[in-house]
Amino acid sequence: MDSYAQGETVPALLEETIGTNLARTVSSYADREALVECATGRRWTWAELDADVDAVARGLMGAGVRKGDRVGIWGPNSAEWTLVQFATAKVGAILVNVNPAYRTHEFSYVVNQSGMRLLVAATSFKTSDYRAMVAETAADNPTLERVVHLDDEESWAGLLADGDAVPAADLAERSASLAPGDPINIQYTSGTTGFPKGATLSHRNILNNGYLVGEVCRYTEEDRVCIPVPFYHCFGMVMGNLACSSHGATMVVPAPGFDPALTLRAVAEESCTSLYGVPTMFIAEWALPDFASYDLSSVRTGIMAGSPCPAEMMKKLIAAGIEEMTIAYGMTETSPVSMQTRTDDSFDRKVGTVGRVCPHLEVKIADPLTGATLPRGESGEFCTRGYSVMLGYWDDPEKTAEAVDADGWMHTGDLGVMDDDGYVQITGRIKDMVIRGGENIYPREVEEFLYTHPDIEDVQVVGVPDEKYGEELCAWLRMRPGAEPLDADAVRAYASGRLAHYKVPRYVMVVEEFPMTVTGKVRKVEMREVSAERLGLR
Repeated sequence: MDSYAQGETVPALLEETIGTNLARTVSSYADREALVECATGRRWTWAELDADVDAVARGLMGAGVRKGDRVGIWGPNSAEWTLVQFATAKVGAILVNVNPAYRTHEFSYVVNQSGMRLLVAATSFKTSDYRAMVAETAADNPTLERVVHLDDEESWAGLLADGDAVPAADLAERSASLAPGDPINIQYTSGTTGFPKGATLSHRNILNNGYLVGEVCRYTEEDRVCIPVPFYHCFGMVMGNLACSSHGATMVVPAPGFDPALTLRAVAEESCTSLYGVPTMFIAEWALPDFASYDLSSVRTGIMAGSPCPAEMMKKLIAAGIEEMTIAYGMTETSPVSMQTRTDDSFDRKVGTVGRVCPHLEVKIADPLTGATLPRGESGEFCTRGYSVMLGYWDDPEKTAEAVDADGWMHTGDLGVMDDDGYVQITGRIKDMVIRGGENIYPREVEEFLYTHPDIEDVQVVGVPDEKYGEELCAWLRMRPGAEPLDADAVRAYASGRLAHYKVPRYVMVVEEFPMTVTGKVRKVEMREVSAERLGLR
């Protein structure tokens, strides 16, 4: 049997814009709670949220924002971020998500590459002084006509005041002129080489992905979703905000940036039924010294994504009563989710696979060289096709053609294996696979084994150069509090007789933390470079 699978065709796709979908939710659940911002204690019902979204939308129109104009947003999670997300969708502007960690060079690139006209930004967050960076780059960003600071009362009020002269009927007319296939969002994906590429997504792309991911989690208007993942990424704004808005569920924003204690406090105080995060977030939450003091009994489900779920972490979730946690897999270019475990899947499927194909999508495992679909059980490149595939990279037809083939298949660059039931195991990136003396090694397998060591809290494995074998393995370890650091000999002793000799890491580095992206993904490219440098293997 070929490694090909097709998702269910129910429920039907939503053939409507985000604004139309929001209006249906507001009419059904007007007085139910829509949004909670824990940092400020502010709360909105769906009717209140819709009124504030319209005020921002009219402000944008009053500021001269036309359909198709690019409006940037730069800052950590906040209620205003969510208002701008829905407001741009209502006026047909294309929201450009700017990574909160960007500095001036990256910021200027995104402004110019997208042709951004208006920017909504925080004034500052952590070590980022956004106001200063905007001022510093003003001469380099000729398309940027206006900057609104969402946490500066005068600046924000100025945008809202611009809307006073815009009749509600004009906004309704603008919204009615939009189509589901219109571009609505540009998300810059951090390439490992060169500048990031702007994945351009439509109403149809992201509204349906949020809706169908929520369907797999069995969301209703009774659900309350804790969203500690960043809004600037699909995980926060699609799987978080749009999954909620398409079901009438409540968006709970625990903090501007990820904080394990504030996340669990939000879950407990707001009786959240769903919790999101990448594995490192869940690991940090469960490692809190006072973890037992948080009441997580309300949590039924959630989504873990970004990297594979360690078996040890899943055991802890189940022990805490969270038996319907789902694992999701995807990429920005596919809006993002294409695979998800179901709430009633077995433990082995939740830790050993990224689930099966989501509704209305097709997936296949293909030979990376020939493109031919491989038999089940064979490793190849994971490809997906359907409503979720991006419109393309903004203003970059060449890169788009490299990623999406003539038949509409998105080539992910990830290695996967499909079993007889259609469940897929992602074994790594094509470029992360380590080839040691002709043996193909998938770091995930070695990581899973090392997670079983009682003193290891978290682990990442990368390949480093080796004169004799071409590559060798280097394990980065984070130790549990109070545990003695392990060296290569201790790891070798632990692995002896349990792991093939060529899979045992030759090098071990004990660290406090891993280099991460803002979305919580481990930067293995950086780890390889640092490892080679520290070990003198350049």
